[in-house]
Amino acid sequence: MAGMSAAPSPPFDVSVQTIEDGYDLPPEGWVEDVVVRALKIAVAPEGSGVSVVFAGDDVVRELNREHRGLDETTDVLAFSFAHEGEFYGEPDGRVPVEEMPGFALPPGQSEPLGEIIVSYPQAVRQADAAGRTDREELAALLVHGALHLLGYDHMEPDEEAVMKALEDRIMAHVR
Repeated sequence: MAGMSAAPSPPFDVSVQTIEDGYDLPPEGWVEDVVVRALKIAVAPEGSGVSVVFAGDDVVRELNREHRGLDETTDVLAFSFAHEGEFYGEPDGRVPVEEMPGFALPPGQSEPLGEIIVSYPQAVRQADAAGRTDREELAALLVHGALHLLGYDHMEPDEEAVMKALEDRIMAHVR
């Protein structure tokens, strides 16, 4: 139509999936909003893509064992396409990220940042233990995962202080 312009594209592409049914998840738009706020405040490259997956304990435990060498349930995993994380098990021929072959993206599409995988049952248990709502806990885990995708870490005390300060700053803007 004449005189109408297309709506501006969102600054980030966030997709949300659930692997198992029966979770009382907040609306998808809320999840997207939390991740977008984290990416904006942490100054992620515009147009970056993030996939968020809600899964059960068994799926997250298996991923944690396979990709980090830790055979235990955890609350959130972040698989960055640009930053390599810690592997605590035996190396068993693992290929470092920088040695993996490249992947060609369609023209105009930005490189995705990666994937955040949340164990919904673990998040609910942690919320109950901390006296927080499920949404407060999920928001904290989404922010934490988004920062990992951007290369933030908490293995050393100085890294942890930087990441925690940024998490607190972002959480002040999350509803």
